[in-house]
Amino acid sequence: MSELLPCIPLKNVVVFPSLINSISVGREKSLRAVEQAVKHNDSRILAFLQRDMSQEDPSMVDLHQVGVQCIIRRVEERENGAAVILEGQSRVSLISEASESSFMALNVEPLDREVDSKAEPQSVSIKALQNNNLELARKVAKLINPDKGDQIFKQFIANHTHAVTQAYRFATKSQNSDYEEHQKILDIDDIDALLRSVADILNNDINVAEVQLEIQSKAAKINEGGQREVFLRQQKRAIEEALGEGDTEDEIQELRDKIKQINFPENTRKEIEREIKRLQKMSPQAAEYQVSRSYLELVTELPWNIITEDNLDLKHAKVVLDDDHYGLDDIKERILEALAVLQLNPDAKSSILCFVGPPGVGKTSLGQSIARAMGRKFERMSLGGLHDEAELRGHRRTYIGAMPGRILQAVRRCGVRNPVLMLDELDKLGRDYRGDPSAALMEILDPAQNKEFRDNYLNLPFDLSKVFFITTANTLHDIPAPLLDRMEVLNLTGYSELEKVEIAKKYLIPRQIENNGLKPGQLKFTVPGIKHCIQRYTREAGVRELERTIERVARKRAKDSLLDQSLSKTVTAPVISNLLGPEKFKADRMRENVGDGVATGLAWTAAGGDVLYIEASLAPKEEKVTITGQIGQVMQESARAARSYIWKAAPELDIDRSSIEQAGVHIHVPEGAVPKDGPSAGVTMATALASAYSRKAVRDDIAMTGEITLSGLVLPVGGIREKVLAAHRTGIRHVILPKDNEAELNKLPDAVRDDMEFTLVNTLADVVEIAIPALKLKPSKEETAN
Repeated sequence: MSELLPCIPLKNVVVFPSLINSISVGREKSLRAVEQAVKHNDSRILAFLQRDMSQEDPSMVDLHQVGVQCIIRRVEERENGAAVILEGQSRVSLISEASESSFMALNVEPLDREVDSKAEPQSVSIKALQNNNLELARKVAKLINPDKGDQIFKQFIANHTHAVTQAYRFATKSQNSDYEEHQKILDIDDIDALLRSVADILNNDINVAEVQLEIQSKAAKINEGGQREVFLRQQKRAIEEALGEGDTEDEIQELRDKIKQINFPENTRKEIEREIKRLQKMSPQAAEYQVSRSYLELVTELPWNIITEDNLDLKHAKVVLDDDHYGLDDIKERILEALAVLQLNPDAKSSILCFVGPPGVGKTSLGQSIARAMGRKFERMSLGGLHDEAELRGHRRTYIGAMPGRILQAVRRCGVRNPVLMLDELDKLGRDYRGDPSAALMEILDPAQNKEFRDNYLNLPFDLSKVFFITTANTLHDIPAPLLDRMEVLNLTGYSELEKVEIAKKYLIPRQIENNGLKPGQLKFTVPGIKHCIQRYTREAGVRELERTIERVARKRAKDSLLDQSLSKTVTAPVISNLLGPEKFKADRMRENVGDGVATGLAWTAAGGDVLYIEASLAPKEEKVTITGQIGQVMQESARAARSYIWKAAPELDIDRSSIEQAGVHIHVPEGAVPKDGPSAGVTMATALASAYSRKAVRDDIAMTGEITLSGLVLPVGGIREKVLAAHRTGIRHVILPKDNEAELNKLPDAVRDDMEFTLVNTLADVVEIAIPALKLKPSKEETAN
């Protein structure tokens, strides 16, 4: 009967039934499996050996067929994972893998063979084989240490009397068998075959031990003659010949030859030479041997002196950037400036650029364009969810399974010391008890420090100063200030509707025609058709969802072409509605006849900009100020500040102050399910309150934004480009902006700016005078005195 249990994929070790093993667990999925077993499966867990030890995220096909069901006896937390004490229970066979993402879970069935029986075998031949193995094990123990042979033999047996358990115990204690032989032992179903296989292992141990004694005997004689060095080399050669490992010297010499070809700094070369000498003194069977060899292979693979020759032709770079991206003129200009500086001063330190903007505006693809323009290798590395500092700096070699950090691995993959390295999703770094990755990035991204960057695994200074680092983020709020200080922030705002139309025509539609196997004549969009996709099926600052929408149309056209259905020549708005079904979004339109107490504001969102209608209505005096619509603390404070100013300026605004004192007010921001916050709605709230108290309507063809103070000043706000584009999309052609935001108008597309009317204001009185024409303002006392 099959059963679903969590599983730990094992490297270099096999767990046997009835024996206890201590396993080091470091991989995230394995830790999750241990946690699942302890909490939900009575501490039962599966242990299967991997076929490929280099596989870091194995699936069912990467495991051996036979494993062991175990009981977790103890879990000890360690700095880089946990030590788990497992007691093997019974052999099991693998059936299938469950669709569990956080840990590996397998369906297994128990094996019911002769070796799995708990009863003591009664066969005479098996008894004879068991006794033979006991004698062989006793002989091995005495060869290892003639004086303490009996004590070592008792450790071999460890009070196990069952023939199968003794055989498993002898296999694990053998000094000359590896995990692959152990797996073969575990796979055996017949007791007779099992005992004979273990006898072969013990006989091999005896032969090796006898050869070692012979070598030691010869060495003693040579040593007497004072030829210590000759003796050591002969001993090493004899051991390698006895074990069939004569190629070790060739491997070390090959590493030496590679190292000689690399121009290391003097101190670095000394460290590497010291490591090679250590490797020569180790036995190839020692665990440290493979660790040291892997380390030296990394040293030889790193591009210590290999540099790509930059193509710094500004005209070529401009052509590449324009071919790959539409618009983004400010960003392209900054990139060309950086290339110009490198052309004039090749030794100049590269600036760390940080592209910040909403999803889908082209941050990641800009990095690829920069690499293509400069002729450099490109490597992208996502930092989203990274919470272990060692992922960037690497693990120290004292840990099992230690690896270099991602930065060094990326440089090794590129094969050059000056690639363009993009660190994506910088604002989504995690931090917990394992460390703060952003702190490690401060050294990596600092040109004054990364010239001698030390990875924990490499532990040698490596020059990262020639790497062109580019980071991306959606917002700056979650990036620590010291890290942000090391980067130059370039803001990528959303695209206007006109820009999206051009991007779709030049990039998105041709790409989807190619991706979906269509011919150019089979997918032709009209401009109204593209606008219909943008307005009714997407609501974003970038163009990622727009491309998915075009892809949906392309797929349907591909299907219809194969079904020999007639295709209309062009894709128009009605064709899109017929292909894609109901519209996701209604067309933005301005309200007509908004009535008293309603003002039109503008808001910035991650999807671009939006029009925000703020409603104010008089209420019973006891309610004072009621604010609804799921708005944040800053927006609530803006509402209170607006009411306080209206009360103070009531005489100048021709509002009866008693109407304010004798009535409460209810302020509501529609779309109550959407959280809203920020100070830029202060002007809109104040205008809505002035309209409600004076009972005079606000113009329905005008929108506004700005922060308000208690003295009635209008302060600048952000996101002007997105807000104006939202007003233009809705059909509003007149926008009131703070005077200090005048410079932001230059960032608007020319077609939008020419089609809009802007009023720049310094005070709320200026706003009310334009927005509520029916409200006759009176001069203030200061103006009357003058």
